[in-house]
Amino acid sequence: MYILIIGCGRTGSYLANLLSKEEENVVVIDKDATSFEELSAEFTGFTVEGDATEIEVLKDAKLAKADSVVVTTDDDNVNAMIAQIASELYQVPKVLVRVLDSQKEVIYKELDVITMTPTSLLVDKFKDEIVRSV
Repeated sequence: MYILIIGCGRTGSYLANLLSKEEENVVVIDKDATSFEELSAEFTGFTVEGDATEIEVLKDAKLAKADSVVVTTDDDNVNAMIAQIASELYQVPKVLVRVLDSQKEVIYKELDVITMTPTSLLVDKFKDEIVRSV
């Protein structure tokens, strides 16, 4: 599988390291080359320094070949733009997006993408634990 991760912060680097360890083909894009320091010494994938909202950067990362794209930048508007490019222009089979502001989740309703909102996931988990302990 060819997986493209956009954003190499805590979430993106953790996922990239995990997938690399499982011997998946992983490419990580980030605007800041120092972000790649978060990747482990065992990381076997590739890195692309650049702005993923630019088509040339996405072409360099071979977006057209991707089986999955995971967008984890800290900017919901950037994430929405990249998700739309991956889903609609490149027809990537699976696009997953981190949405920081749960109110912005509505932006993705028309797109064929999977959204993950950390706050909602955490609240759901807390609620499940509370209900289970009663």
